[in-house]
Amino acid sequence: MNYKNLVTEFENGILTITINRPKALNALNAQTFSDLKQLFGEDAVKLENLHGVIITGAGSKAFVAGADISEFSSLTAETAKELSQRGHDIFNLIERFPKVVIAAVNGFALGGGCELAMACHMRIAGEKARFGQPEINLGLIPGYGGTQRLVQLVGKGKAMELLVTADMINADEAYRLGLANHVVPIGEEVAKAKEIISKIATKAPIAITNTIKCVNAY
Repeated sequence: MNYKNLVTEFENGILTITINRPKALNALNAQTFSDLKQLFGEDAVKLENLHGVIITGAGSKAFVAGADISEFSSLTAETAKELSQRGHDIFNLIERFPKVVIAAVNGFALGGGCELAMACHMRIAGEKARFGQPEINLGLIPGYGGTQRLVQLVGKGKAMELLVTADMINADEAYRLGLANHVVPIGEEVAKAKEIISKIATKAPIAITNTIKCVNAY
């Protein structure tokens, strides 16, 4: 599997995906979306003996610090709708993936980065992880499903507060609210995700796939 902005490793039935744009704090640009679509839509489903997937970010500062807003300046109303729809389609691929997908959040998960983490089935937060939907600061709303998934994870009242204030929360607060499944020391995010997937690998795979379908149907 060859991608421009992703680094992949497949070992012991676990596919680890690293979004590799550290100089841009791993911001989601068109190429990264294209890579994710190729991976989750075509390549990963063909892997034999796949037990689960981990998504993390390169470097020590960010999981994904948001969408690459440098690509927004030339948008028209029509191309903006297309951009948002592309994000929805790709994040839906992740959410509906038949194997468990875990976000290993090793830094900032803001805007589109928070939305990507929420599209995963679980989230492991490092102690320095920070979550937020700051789009309102730019006169925008979350464009990739954040208004819906955040409500599902933390409840309507708190989600509304975070969305309209653009407040950023730390890992402990994310855990308290139910946004993060676990908080771990810095650098242990991927290891914890692998531990969980290794446990899942001992369970019935068809039942796991159908559990994902049923939970998503809610």
